[in-house]
Amino acid sequence: MRPRSITVAAFVLLGCRDRRPASPPPTPVDTAVAAPAWSEAWLLEEGRRYLDDPAHRRRSLEASLTRHDNSYARQRLDHYALNTTGWDLLPPWNPVSVPVTDAPAAPLDGVAALWDGQRPGTLRGWVELGRAVFFRYPLREEVFLEHALRRPDFARSVGIVRAPDGTYPGAVRFRDIDGESKVGLTCALCHTDLKDGALVVGRARRSFDYGRMRLAYHADTGAPVDPELARRMRAWGPGRADVTEDRDEDPVAIPDLWGLREQQYLTQAGTLRHIGPAALAIRQETQLLHSNHERVRPPRELAWALAMYLYSLRAPERPAGDPALVAQGGRLFHEQCRECHSNAAGGGPLVAASRVGTDPALATGHGRGTGRYRPAALLAVAEAGPYLHDGSLATLEDLFGAARFAPGYRGVNGVGAVPGHPWGTDWRSDDRAALLAWLRSR
Repeated sequence: MRPRSITVAAFVLLGCRDRRPASPPPTPVDTAVAAPAWSEAWLLEEGRRYLDDPAHRRRSLEASLTRHDNSYARQRLDHYALNTTGWDLLPPWNPVSVPVTDAPAAPLDGVAALWDGQRPGTLRGWVELGRAVFFRYPLREEVFLEHALRRPDFARSVGIVRAPDGTYPGAVRFRDIDGESKVGLTCALCHTDLKDGALVVGRARRSFDYGRMRLAYHADTGAPVDPELARRMRAWGPGRADVTEDRDEDPVAIPDLWGLREQQYLTQAGTLRHIGPAALAIRQETQLLHSNHERVRPPRELAWALAMYLYSLRAPERPAGDPALVAQGGRLFHEQCRECHSNAAGGGPLVAASRVGTDPALATGHGRGTGRYRPAALLAVAEAGPYLHDGSLATLEDLFGAARFAPGYRGVNGVGAVPGHPWGTDWRSDDRAALLAWLRSR
């Protein structure tokens, strides 16, 4: 079977397409969910509304879309929470899956499905179920990953890591809807990594070279690949991929998952307003069904559980650094940077791409573009390189150094100036050192 490209833009229509005009885009609101939200009782009630009230899901979708005219929004408006048509007609899929290890594959007969069908009654129960979804729910069959795992040295070279328990996080063997045993990828493939031999959940797998892994499959098997797609995949490099639903060339860096609760927007281009947990759950639900080529949808309980698990993730503790220097850097940050990095996670409201000045391709793309970028969270930011939405700068020193503006600058993605985000690049060296000390303490 010929593998599908992740940049395919053709969409499956289920039933008759809803012809109702889309509601106008909501007025932007640059505040995250406020107190008394986030108590366990409130989250459990929000979960009930998301799970049991289709009208609430539809309202949440419409309100969460920053724009209604990009292809990401149009696809969801045309297919989601319509009751008698669209994605609601897809069969829910509760998969049987096991982690991939070096041991010979055992039969999946007798393995229990991921979910027992019972809704958890506590937030802790939802989080535990969400962890199982994060590690075990297959986004899709992934022949590229299966091929790489047959060559352990190559697998390591493209960032497929082996955890201390002998598993390969993000790789599962599962029974597909056709009854066949296959290898698939899960959220953990891009959003876990090893540090000092321990697995860190929520950290971007910046060593993962998805483009190189895919190209090796085509080279080794002779499976055809579109030359233009092959060119683009060669340009991605580790920690980047083009995952938008258009033909625009806009690879993005894999993000960390820290501090999602505090973020006002989801995705680097702010495609979704984070109006509440239903917005995050809908994002997970539609991502899972779309990744599975719209053949099935996850039980909504699993999408809600995954959202609760993502909220639970916390960045690792950071070294304190020199107290005086850190304090000086903190003062400078609050004086100079808080306009954009204003929330508890260090993110903030969207900023016009023209003002940020970085590569505008993602912000202006047909797939998820809004014309703006979301300021990155600053949790464990010293380990979050490469920096900027497209991963074009390797270190914080590079980000705040004026040398990157020169035409001959050699950055992560090749030779050439890396424009944009000029803040701090013209500071005195002692002020810049203080800011870096503060950022490293985050």
